[in-house]
Amino acid sequence: MLLRRPILDRIVAGEVDLVFRRWVRPTVKAGGTLRTAAGMLRIERVTAVAIDEITSDDARRAGIGLEELRAFLLAKEKGEVYRVEVGGFVPDPRVALREDDQLSAEDVEEIRRRLERLDRTAKSGPWTIRYLRLIAENPHVRAQDLADGLGVARDVFKEDVRKLKERGLTISHSPGYELSPRGRALLERLEA
Repeated sequence: MLLRRPILDRIVAGEVDLVFRRWVRPTVKAGGTLRTAAGMLRIERVTAVAIDEITSDDARRAGIGLEELRAFLLAKEKGEVYRVEVGGFVPDPRVALREDDQLSAEDVEEIRRRLERLDRTAKSGPWTIRYLRLIAENPHVRAQDLADGLGVARDVFKEDVRKLKERGLTISHSPGYELSPRGRALLERLEA
């Protein structure tokens, strides 16, 4: 579920606590979280509703007029309409993970196994350690420039770097990336 920045800002301010979407299958679930530009948003409840059951109060809580909301939902022909109740923001667990550079031998081995699994499933062959080294040697360099140097498409490169970020090994910047303390500690241990 994509949320535009103005709506995110209103959720942060406590002005919006409902979102409506039309999906063939919901992309969020109750009790989960959604990673957004403003942080990790809690998803409280997801309920299928009929468009004509949406009230003016619902629309107000979604930060939009009722007729505009209905038009938005009717613009997509397929799927059911879902009423998504959102809560506050929770800390992104990747932040704490990336700061943890006190890696035991078991930690290093577990991370290495997970990276090897990513390497085995990649069509282009092993890439994880090569990308970590590249980012370590080229902090804050644009993704396009790094991708060009590797001879891969920028979107493919960015998708792979996100896999490293999920494991707490990199930090995204504008522009580029850098290794997190965890990523630096791992690379030092693997190269020792």
